[in-house]
Amino acid sequence: MDLDDARRAWRTHGFVVLPGFIPADELAPAVRELGLLFPSPEGFHDQGDARYERFLGDEFAGIDAFPFASAELSLLAVHPRLTRLAEALLEDHDIRIYSAEAWAKYTGAADYDQVMHRDYLNHTVLVPSDAPGFRQLEMFVYLADVPEELGPPHLVSRTRTADLPARPNWYPRVDGAGGEGGFVSPSGSPELYEEEVSAAGPAGTVVAFRLDTFHRGTTLTAARGARYSMHLNYRSAGAEWGQRQAWADRSHEPAWYRFVERASRRQLELFGFPPPGHPFWTPETLAAMALRYPGLDLSPWRDEVRSGRRGSPSR
Repeated sequence: MDLDDARRAWRTHGFVVLPGFIPADELAPAVRELGLLFPSPEGFHDQGDARYERFLGDEFAGIDAFPFASAELSLLAVHPRLTRLAEALLEDHDIRIYSAEAWAKYTGAADYDQVMHRDYLNHTVLVPSDAPGFRQLEMFVYLADVPEELGPPHLVSRTRTADLPARPNWYPRVDGAGGEGGFVSPSGSPELYEEEVSAAGPAGTVVAFRLDTFHRGTTLTAARGARYSMHLNYRSAGAEWGQRQAWADRSHEPAWYRFVERASRRQLELFGFPPPGHPFWTPETLAAMALRYPGLDLSPWRDEVRSGRRGSPSR
């Protein structure tokens, strides 16, 4: 599927599944460093890895947030293929990454089976918008194969859900849930579960979906199973009300410095670094940046300052 087809599917259904979108050789450097974050399947199930207890009892306990202990995983979060996909789906070149998480799940560690829901309540202080310049995008990236028995997300096409209001947000399968100030439907919606589509796929698969797309996590049933993935979120730069992680709050961690010194100019722009030609860049700020990031090649920014081409961001 090319990017135009992906955009059409995403606009129509609210999601698109792209099997093997990241080729194996481009995924491999990050996969080789998964052990810096998570136990292997054997390490967890045999309890040979001292970290195994962390993952017990809470479906979200297996999440690590950017910047990762693995520089390769951090770079994968802004891989050029993912950036181009985000630009195509958001229909915008001026975009930002606003959250990046790596996630490990293990069979039997927790209850990963979720009710049908949308994610907008912890992705924006407003509500989702489909207007150009204000869109937001979620992605799952599979770091290993995710067949049905390893708990792929299930999604429902917006052709079936577009008329559902912003509240309630959670739709259980059966009657009787309720609660949370009316955000959980008290009546069951088995029809949503009958319409769900599995996003099972091989390593490198990308599942891209909108904030207003209904989806849910599913349980892991494979014996001694493990699922490794990334959850990435991009938005148009103008949608500044869409936030999950504050990069400045994490920008003095050793992993951040390792990432910055290996990232491309474009990858840094996704985190809010002004592009060459932006008025922020002066001899003084460049000198200070050289002290903070001694391994970062500042020549693209310096060249613009020396040439005098300042006053508006370059493209």
